[in-house]
Amino acid sequence: MKKVLIVDDEISIRSLVRECLQSDGYELREAENGTEALKAAREFKPDLILLDLMMPDLWGYDVCAQIKKDPETSRAIVVFLTARSSRPSQKMGDLSGGDDYIVKPFNPLELREKVLKLLKADR
Repeated sequence: MKKVLIVDDEISIRSLVRECLQSDGYELREAENGTEALKAAREFKPDLILLDLMMPDLWGYDVCAQIKKDPETSRAIVVFLTARSSRPSQKMGDLSGGDDYIVKPFNPLELREKVLKLLKADR
């Protein structure tokens, strides 16, 4: 069973993402900030992380960079899930090691399809 970590400081977004993915058979875990995300990534060992960019303690870029540098978590696919849609923001996501980028508000079907595609490619 593939594992997905949902990281967002807004509970409504975490709940929506959980609703989108729960019927697909993934093991899901949530974190509400960057510090929790780093801890959960080390303990849960997710295959894919849906990561908000703007959080109160650590920016998603910093969380992603730390995840990708840590040998325990570096294989996780990191997908930024954020309202920041500008090209410079997406470029920063790439530079921090992010694997993909989804802009909020997102289409739930597209989110499911992207997660499925990324996890299938990771086999």
